[in-house]
Amino acid sequence: MPTAVALSVSIVLYKTPLAMLRTTMASVLQAVDCAREAGELAQVTIALVDNEADSALPGAMSDWHTDMADRQVGLRLWQGHGNIGYGRGHNRALNDVQSDVHLVLNPDVTLAPDCLLEGLKFLRSQTAVVAVSPRIDPGDGSTSHGCKRYPSVFDLLLRGFAPPALKQRFRKRLDHYAMSELTSEAPVAGIPIISGCFMLFRTEVLQRVGGFHEAYFLYFEDFDLSLRARACGPLAYVPAMQVVHFGGNTARKGLRHIGMFARSGLRFYRSHGWRLW
Repeated sequence: MPTAVALSVSIVLYKTPLAMLRTTMASVLQAVDCAREAGELAQVTIALVDNEADSALPGAMSDWHTDMADRQVGLRLWQGHGNIGYGRGHNRALNDVQSDVHLVLNPDVTLAPDCLLEGLKFLRSQTAVVAVSPRIDPGDGSTSHGCKRYPSVFDLLLRGFAPPALKQRFRKRLDHYAMSELTSEAPVAGIPIISGCFMLFRTEVLQRVGGFHEAYFLYFEDFDLSLRARACGPLAYVPAMQVVHFGGNTARKGLRHIGMFARSGLRFYRSHGWRLW
């Protein structure tokens, strides 16, 4: 990596509240400023991929252009393609970038001011690592992360749909799957799966593996990408990087999302191998 890296960021949107997106963008720009002041960051480009057919986003973007220009941050909007899915949306931006490091980011994630700085420093010091995942605050005051071991079907059903009493009965198993032994103190390399809400990749590796598999419309695309990227080098958890993720529970989003979850899960296991228990 050069002394000051070029960073690209892609954010895929679908019916994203503008207030939430503004908060996310403000946090990204604050993190960019921090990393630049430390000499870790040079060129920055942010791509917004809008999967909504009729969106108010172009009008809202006019407020950002001056601020972006002052910060020397490029801004690009992809629009008019309809809802092509999460992974395919990120790929649309990824195919057009020229950067050293690429951040895959959800529009409902906010970054701590030093988040990018800590991630870039880690990638510089650990040259074998191909991607890093942050410490995640779920937005309720607790502390978590997006790291996971390879899931069994039972793990997924238990985690996503079981009542609290049954989850408590299998707490030790769920903690093992969610890698609860990871602490907020030390980074760990060799993570099997990292969360797609925030994935800081070496761009060359992400492009080498072809980005996200576009057969996944929603759900499991981050599982699949993590496993394919591991063939190029280890994934790492870096707790010094901190974000807040205001994500939702699949089971609470209705039957349509449950159906998409099931279809993507079936595709994942057919590609990477079944583990029922």
